[in-house]
Amino acid sequence: MAARGALRDRRMIGRLRLASQRLLGAGGGSVPELVRWMTAMQAQDLPAALWAVGARVPGAGISEVRAAIDSGTVVRSWPMRGTLHLVAPEDLRWMLDLTAERITRSIAARHRQLDIAWADVEKARDLALDRILADGPVSRPELFRVFDAGGQPTQGQRGVHLLGSLCRHGWLVLGPLAGNQQLIAAYEQWIPSSRALDREEAVAEFLLRYFRSHGPATLRDFAWWTQLPLTEVRAALREVSGQLEELECEGTTYWMSPETAALLEAGLPGARSVHLLPGFDEFVLGYTDRTPVLAPEHFDLIVPGGNGIFKKTVVAAGKVAGTWTVHGTGRSAVVVPEMFDADAPLGPAAHKTLAKAAQEYLGFLGR
Repeated sequence: MAARGALRDRRMIGRLRLASQRLLGAGGGSVPELVRWMTAMQAQDLPAALWAVGARVPGAGISEVRAAIDSGTVVRSWPMRGTLHLVAPEDLRWMLDLTAERITRSIAARHRQLDIAWADVEKARDLALDRILADGPVSRPELFRVFDAGGQPTQGQRGVHLLGSLCRHGWLVLGPLAGNQQLIAAYEQWIPSSRALDREEAVAEFLLRYFRSHGPATLRDFAWWTQLPLTEVRAALREVSGQLEELECEGTTYWMSPETAALLEAGLPGARSVHLLPGFDEFVLGYTDRTPVLAPEHFDLIVPGGNGIFKKTVVAAGKVAGTWTVHGTGRSAVVVPEMFDADAPLGPAAHKTLAKAAQEYLGFLGR
């Protein structure tokens, strides 16, 4: 196991995460390289997911991120937690193999309410593949019409649950974009080559890549992120801990890559950084314990009323310091920040950095 060190100041965690998540420095290379590095990026809100990638790939425009999805070099599906994520295409199959059964058990009661038996899932699979293999990717409304016509009703969320089951089991996958929606493709056609990993190997790779791209983070962060059992997570850690750095802060053990940990000695970047991150970004949502970067008294300002809709965040020096919106459209669009602490406004240098971040976001939309 890697030697344990001490992380003296909890306020450093956010800046280290900025570095590991490729939000500092040169960024993540190409769009597919960045998604592969991040392992999985929350993506239930498509426009937010596009900017989550763009914020980490300097110079990339929205058209470049959309092109990666259209070409299948980045895919969007439900690899874990029943939530949409962006992942590398070669990783999706082994992720689904790890998580699908657990999710299926968790929603079994809901499927009984919706009168969905396994025979219904198989019938929906046959209907979907017959149509898609003959005519190519289809929209969700088109697919639901196929289900309805074939005796599989889609009302009352039944169609959504059928679609989710077919994607979790690797028969369908979200394919090319059509505006802000995605067409539904046959998995084997859209992702012709997938990696095969046995379960222990897959959990170990998942955990190693998560700590490299999201560290400093805890075992419980990873177990929550994937919804994998802690017993499996602990066993995987024993396999990969020699490739990670273990640091303790205020009685909590954090794991990260040696490269990220080395920043504590080489000079931790990001002291004057300001980022405009989308709602649902991994910087906030990638952890079950968000207090290192988001003060508890500000939770409700990010998710008003606990409604599950995460606002866009202003992140200053690795801490969530406010939210932001866009007023206007096109050339008249402006970024409007709303800082949490009106009595501690950003200084002149931070304001300049914020203005640059706003220009980068608006430039991303125009490229």
